Amino acid sequence: MPKTSIDALAERYAAGLAELDPVSATEIGLPGYADKLPDYSPDGAAALDELQARTLTQLHELTAANAQDKVTRSAMIERLTVDRELYATGLVELNNIASPVQDIRSTFDLMPTDTTEDWGNIAARLTQVEAALTGYQDRLEAAVKLGLPPAQRQVDACIRQSQAAAQGFFPELVATTEGLDQARHTELEDAAAQAAQAYADFAEYLASDLYPAARAEDAVGKDYYALASRRFLGAEIDLAETYQWGLAELARIVEQQHRVADLIHPGATIEEARQRLSADPARKLHGTEALRRWMQDLSDTTIEAMKQHFHIPTPMDYVEAMIAPTQDGGIYYTGPSADFSRPGRMWWSVPEGEETFTTWQQTTTVFHEGVPGHHLQIATAMLNADELNSWRRHWLWVSGHGEGWALYAEELMRELGYLDDPGDYLGMLDAQRMRAARVVFDIGVHCGFTAPDAWGAQSWDPGVGFAFLQEHLYESPGVLDFEFTRYLGWPGQAPSYAVGQRIWQQIRAQHEALPGFDLKTFHTRALQLGSMGLDTLEEALR
Repeated sequence: MPKTSIDALAERYAAGLAELDPVSATEIGLPGYADKLPDYSPDGAAALDELQARTLTQLHELTAANAQDKVTRSAMIERLTVDRELYATGLVELNNIASPVQDIRSTFDLMPTDTTEDWGNIAARLTQVEAALTGYQDRLEAAVKLGLPPAQRQVDACIRQSQAAAQGFFPELVATTEGLDQARHTELEDAAAQAAQAYADFAEYLASDLYPAARAEDAVGKDYYALASRRFLGAEIDLAETYQWGLAELARIVEQQHRVADLIHPGATIEEARQRLSADPARKLHGTEALRRWMQDLSDTTIEAMKQHFHIPTPMDYVEAMIAPTQDGGIYYTGPSADFSRPGRMWWSVPEGEETFTTWQQTTTVFHEGVPGHHLQIATAMLNADELNSWRRHWLWVSGHGEGWALYAEELMRELGYLDDPGDYLGMLDAQRMRAARVVFDIGVHCGFTAPDAWGAQSWDPGVGFAFLQEHLYESPGVLDFEFTRYLGWPGQAPSYAVGQRIWQQIRAQHEALPGFDLKTFHTRALQLGSMGLDTLEEALR
């Protein structure tokens, strides 16, 4: 379709983002950025803010030419405004999951290694790691001078991650470079050694300089939390009401788990039902390769089955299952490249020492990360190039929309009959229980709300919070520790899953009340709009 003036502005903004953030450009699969890293210094952050300010000024001068323009305009204003408000606080993110510490290292996971040119890009990017971390260090120092240091717990986690990158990841990255000439191989070894040393030096800075200046408390307070919640939801919520809803939702899920446990074995407790399922040889996998094959097989059969419920054309009818090179316990999805030459992928970061896996726990995870979850959502938008400008297809991602959809997709699979097996259903309920518990924990800790009576009717503190999560998260010790630290260091993100699902379900209920409602049509229309803030989604569908 003809591009409007608002589309043209969005395209210019997307091009500006690619120049400032080559790591995200690599994740998207845009060519021409694989040999670069972003400027993480105060100047780099200021340049992004200036781009957003300039784009907002120009946007307010333009008039929407059609319905898509109205959505683009609303989405851009919402996203750029909240980003600028967060920048104005002066706080700099440093945590165990989504900060430059992880972004710089993980970008190498997505880089192709098929040709000499590919390895040349890797070598070039490796030589820039030192400058990237030095710039990030300067920005952290600027925040400390403003009296806005990160939390000690997050600094400590990043020390360990930086040391692991220095000692293991970078040397191993270039250890398998068969077929390259000696000059390229030497270039890669030198660049990897330089990057490893940069991470070792950064770990030393974190331990010697930043940790003593870091704050002891984890909570960020209600004011910043409300802003962070808007960032992850694209909607403004009543935090006190949502906290109470989280408590009620948690109680509902636990009650349902008791009923399902009785189906698995009459009179069994939830824990006894879990133990029976985990002891079942038919539900057990041994080794990461068996885990990967099981994920792949389930994904393949699910995609084929879902074609009757969703529009799933080629090339989006494939997701690749991967074992991640890290060992932090996370499970995540990365989207396909812009031309789908790199497929969408489900990654499992298996903690060190874990060799046995149970399918009943993770069936719902494959639905969440693949189809009808993240892959269906992201790939649908990417294929809708005739309607969506590149900013909306590739750069616009709101956690509450995306993660909310993925949880909604899990519930939809139950609705469609794909979780009728009591074991798989208990696994889904465990996942829902985790998401509800972290609504309570995340909002409660950061906003200083009173803990439930069963937990002492006091304000939340890390000790009470960890015990609460231990009660409700059926995870290995390594994953539980990672998640606990994640929630404390990434305020507002964890609740966006369950709260996002709640809003998706509310929007669907509004449309189900209208004459002629068709579920497949509703889903197709919603997904073809791409990601956006949930307030914008509700407006766009209305």
